[in-house]
Amino acid sequence: MAVSGDGQNWFLLNASPDLSRQIGSTPALQPAGTLRGSPIRGVLLTNGDVDHIAGLLCLRERHDFTVYASEATAQVIESNSIFRVLDRARVTMKHLNDGHIVDIGFGLRVTPFFVPGKVPLHQEQGEIEIGGLGEATLGLEIEGGEGRFLYVPGCARMSEVVLRHAVGADLILFDGTTYADDEMVRLSLSDKTAWRMGHMAISGPEGSLSAFAKLEVGRKLYTHINNTNPILVEGSLERLTVEAAGWQVAHDGLEIEL
Repeated sequence: MAVSGDGQNWFLLNASPDLSRQIGSTPALQPAGTLRGSPIRGVLLTNGDVDHIAGLLCLRERHDFTVYASEATAQVIESNSIFRVLDRARVTMKHLNDGHIVDIGFGLRVTPFFVPGKVPLHQEQGEIEIGGLGEATLGLEIEGGEGRFLYVPGCARMSEVVLRHAVGADLILFDGTTYADDEMVRLSLSDKTAWRMGHMAISGPEGSLSAFAKLEVGRKLYTHINNTNPILVEGSLERLTVEAAGWQVAHDGLEIEL
């Protein structure tokens, strides 16, 4: 995802491995008039998962930008030599702290907050704690002008912190990885449930549909959707169920103006 407060300067919300393709299909994110310029002013990271940080390697064309991350996620990047391709004379790392508002410029303010999650897969060892609150997983509350929205692509379980930030938001983009907790196990694609991967399912008494049922939010979208999730299929029972509950399914190329 990318967000802008003025339509000219942009901040990425995580940097997925296919970032170069996304930039290539999005004129607003492409250089204009210079060989090394870019309208991308920064990248806001919610955790250190490979699918959220690998795209940083596509931003090594020696232009100035800032990476915003928790101290734990920043350490993942700084301790891996492959990320030295990012010129530290031009790429600044700034830490995000729980509940501390950051003015990132160009009309945008960000409040990071801890979300129940787990350490990235590549850091797992021994007994894994899932659902704990800490620097491993962040949610982002982003404000600009009169608009306010939440970006929470990974969440292992609902918490009062998430609900408190969501109340009255114009928009929430929330973890829609799987519809059912055992979805990938039933399809023989993995031995891990959504919970084991650090995600809460959409359905079920502990799912996000139930958790947000009575919450007043302007617009609700599922994002970070796995290709096993039947909500991707228009007209499916699961898709109709989430739509009946007031949710939409995010898709590539979607544009939202608040």
